[in-house]
Amino acid sequence: MSTPRARRASTPRSGRASAVGSALARLLRRLGWAAIVIAGVTAVSFGIAYLLPGDAARMLVGPQASAADLERARAIHGLDRPVPVQFARFVRRLVHRGPAGGGDDSAPAARAGARADPEHRSCAAGPLGLHVDLGYSFHYRKPVVDLLEAKVPRSVELALAALLVQLLLGLSLGIVAAVRRGTAWEDAALGATLLGASAPTFVIGPALQYVLAYKLRLLPYDGYGATAADHLRSLVLPALTLGVFGSALYARIVREELRTLLRQDFIRTARAKGASRLRALVVHALRNALLPLATLAALDLGALAGGAIVTEKLFRWPGVGSMAVEALQNRDGPLIVGTVLFSAAAIVLATVALDVAALALDPRLRSRSR
Repeated sequence: MSTPRARRASTPRSGRASAVGSALARLLRRLGWAAIVIAGVTAVSFGIAYLLPGDAARMLVGPQASAADLERARAIHGLDRPVPVQFARFVRRLVHRGPAGGGDDSAPAARAGARADPEHRSCAAGPLGLHVDLGYSFHYRKPVVDLLEAKVPRSVELALAALLVQLLLGLSLGIVAAVRRGTAWEDAALGATLLGASAPTFVIGPALQYVLAYKLRLLPYDGYGATAADHLRSLVLPALTLGVFGSALYARIVREELRTLLRQDFIRTARAKGASRLRALVVHALRNALLPLATLAALDLGALAGGAIVTEKLFRWPGVGSMAVEALQNRDGPLIVGTVLFSAAAIVLATVALDVAALALDPRLRSRSR
């Protein structure tokens, strides 16, 4: 028979085990829904891409190719089969096992995997012999995974820089509007957020180019930059464009959250215990206002990493967004599917990561999931 002390000691452990099990079950449900969403996006994008007009085989072999070359290209890339069969093959080869070792001239020197085998010429090899195959670009005549490998880091870099600008501007304006309520400071902060939300990126971008690049000559108009210093200077304008546009919603969320939290009893208690106004604002109120802001930031990071199409084209930033536009213009089916699939995966994975972080940081969510 267990003693009362033993029962009391075992209760917290069972509670923690139950919380961990509930959190794990919630994560598995999220991953299941993420797989369903990505599967749906894959099917829709594949159908749209392969119903576009144009002859993909002709794009591969060129306008002067013979009929025999066309038929051979269709057979090699499976273009002579019905669209459902092509889709089934694409899904089957999206993640599959393959040989390790080999390579060819079209792959980067550091890429591992077997491309000597024609069945794996468009694959990227991963650990445990797993291959990822997104097909072969009709326009660039390269594996889609190679093209994404070159563009994704640049889009992620721009996304992180833009998110940093959004957070800095949004937090600053939101705090000013909440603390200086009913003053000209609040009006100025709200006016700035209204202007940022109303002006699209194709208006903000040229305005910043005119002021900072043309008039003041502080920054380059566009491009990626040849050196590291030029590259960082070229990053400023597109990051500012995305940051100014996205910070408006951040500022309004911070303002509303802080205005609600600053009236709560725990803030008055902290002030009564001797906490300064700044400490009560930053340590107690702002920390509790960060969860909804983190939700929005995670979704924005996933969307921006998938490619900010207008901004990347405007500033000639060589990322996923600009490549997606070129894929549509060239009716490059595999590249369209690859860019759309990567964008969807970035958003879905950011949402799942946010859910895990929220469960870890907020005990109230863990208690609700029991």
